[in-house]
Amino acid sequence: MAARAGKAEIREEALRRREALGGALRRRLGEEVLGRVLGLGEYRAAGVVLAYAGVGSELDTAGFMREVLGGGRRLVLPRVDREARRLELYEVEDPERELVPGVWGIPEPDPERARRVGLEEVEFVLVPGVAFDRRGGRLGHGAGYYDRLLGGARRLPPLVAAAFEAQIVERVPMEPHDVPVDLVVTERGVWRRERR
Repeated sequence: MAARAGKAEIREEALRRREALGGALRRRLGEEVLGRVLGLGEYRAAGVVLAYAGVGSELDTAGFMREVLGGGRRLVLPRVDREARRLELYEVEDPERELVPGVWGIPEPDPERARRVGLEEVEFVLVPGVAFDRRGGRLGHGAGYYDRLLGGARRLPPLVAAAFEAQIVERVPMEPHDVPVDLVVTERGVWRRERR
């Protein structure tokens, strides 16, 4: 229970700091962060990239998605299946035409227009989150969708968090079901976690 209480406080503080950045600064820093992600060897080696559509004060990932598609890679985006409490993955060729407002207003693939794929096809994951630490600890919004998706995988592709430095905390309390990320990328640098 203590870990959950700690997570709630960290989540609240990280969201407050991210919101405080303001739109123009967030855009500038976001471009810097995603530029670093595009320069990663893990990204350059990947042909199939799982990303997400950033909303609100999150990093704006629209430019990243354009880069993925423009570079000849396959773009995969998640769709929330609220009833089953899981993420379904779909390949998206044209975000303008194939995304619709989903749960919580997040743009997600329209299953009528996009093709469903399995996580085993994915070679790089851009993982969203509210707060991160430099050891790969990740804190999402608390629904556990990404932990369920990634926790059941036989083989995990590189998991990369792109975040503002304002989202970095000393330590994210991790529970056994929490899946850490391999790299945390901010405007100040890249931190790697060694997988065991």
